[in-house]
Amino acid sequence: MKFNRIKIMSLAIGFAGLNLITCSDDFTEVDPLGSTSYANFWATEQDAAEAVNSMYEFMTDQEMFSRGFFWYINASDDMITGRIKASADNIKDFNITGGEGGYTSTCYPKSYKVIRRANDIILNIPNMDISETLKNQYLGEAYFMRAFSYFWVAHTYGDNGNNGGVPIVTEENMNDEPGSYSRPASVVENYKQIEADLMKASELLPLFTDYSSENYGRPHKDAALAYMAKTNLYWAQYDAARYAEVVKYADAVTNSGSGRALINTGNPSQDFRELHSNLNNWTSEYIWSVNSGVDKGSILTGVMLENKGWGKYNGWGYYTPSEGLYNEFEDGDARKAVTVLNFGDEFTFFGETRRYQSENSLSGFQFNKYMYEFQFENPIGTYLNSNGDDPSTIYNVPLMRYAEVLLMKAEALIMDGKNGDAPLNMVRERAGLPAITNATIEDLKHERRVELAGEFANRHFDLVRWGDAAEVYAQPIYGRIYTDRSNPDSPYTSEIVWPARNFDASYMNVWPIPSTVIESSGIPQNKGW
Repeated sequence: MKFNRIKIMSLAIGFAGLNLITCSDDFTEVDPLGSTSYANFWATEQDAAEAVNSMYEFMTDQEMFSRGFFWYINASDDMITGRIKASADNIKDFNITGGEGGYTSTCYPKSYKVIRRANDIILNIPNMDISETLKNQYLGEAYFMRAFSYFWVAHTYGDNGNNGGVPIVTEENMNDEPGSYSRPASVVENYKQIEADLMKASELLPLFTDYSSENYGRPHKDAALAYMAKTNLYWAQYDAARYAEVVKYADAVTNSGSGRALINTGNPSQDFRELHSNLNNWTSEYIWSVNSGVDKGSILTGVMLENKGWGKYNGWGYYTPSEGLYNEFEDGDARKAVTVLNFGDEFTFFGETRRYQSENSLSGFQFNKYMYEFQFENPIGTYLNSNGDDPSTIYNVPLMRYAEVLLMKAEALIMDGKNGDAPLNMVRERAGLPAITNATIEDLKHERRVELAGEFANRHFDLVRWGDAAEVYAQPIYGRIYTDRSNPDSPYTSEIVWPARNFDASYMNVWPIPSTVIESSGIPQNKGW
């Protein structure tokens, strides 16, 4: 798609050249807007397009939705850090201060850079002489991207307890004095603002099916509605009345008119395999993803690949599945083989049929979910990035799928004392499994774990919001240690591959804010860190 893969970086760079995007682009140090270049910028339709496209620069950033936020998800019981790396190990062990640098240190400030760019658009585009249709679309995109960015920083760094939420910066206060911003008393204030922004976005944005192909990848009505559902799901841990809102917005996605549906042809193995491939980048299950290609995109696909890719490609070998995740799948679940490679499993790699073995994997497993594009005989340049140091593929890594919308609805119904069987069983049926009657919250937790394993759906935060993190992390993580790791038929023993961790829910439910942000903004660090 040309919109995000070719044009976006040049547009962002051009936008920066107008002194709109600076080293103090986040909310903590905002430059005055009185420069001639800024005043003259908001004049043409091209100016508006460049401003809007600049918001997407960080979607593919390595420290955002390639690896950055995923380091927090890696803290869960579903996986271990696949290579010995001190910074990564410290994050998984909840042994960080916010001053480490790299990995997660820029997730927070880069999110606020997107927010700043969205604020500029919301402030300036209403007064531009461009068509109302385009104006509405661009404003809808800005409201969505502001909400999406706040969604990630709010639940990652904010709470309803000792710390409060994260600073709320909008077009109305973005020019306040640097260092004058404070944290709201509760992250609920952030959720209220996110919901308000997403409501505006849903009213302004077209359906995905109304976009022409060159605009695929832009926010659309269903994405706004789906994140309204997820925002309310996270909000519901503090206010059970929000569960009804989850159901309302999940149903709004289903009934939007865009034809949202699970990929389900009655062939569970093929359906789930092809779901996680470029073949379904833009089909009925797509809600929101990191648009990717052979030139740029999320590198999660290569980060999860075998270290050095069996001599064929520069896989990085991080984020390897745990035995606990592998064992969580029921017999007959078609998702198991698609999600995880186990020793001896057959797969195709660079045109060669292989049986999985690894001399590198520390757990004895590998995520298979992102490997479809690696099967072809000569995939480099067609399916894979030719630069193994930037290992994106043409598969758009999902951030939200329709299956998650259904599971959010099921969870909300169950938590509200109602029956969540219908949406839960739609997901199970696609996996080739029998229906459940009177599903419990434990059934929901299981289904969410196996359906969304290894995705940005965020298993770690699920455990946090359910109140399960301390109990789960008090148990070690097991893997399979093979006597001959070069032999797919080698015998193994189940051994601890990550020790039990001391998760203190009194402060570890949120992560530490990067120290650079603390120093520049004056806001307080999350307590305990």
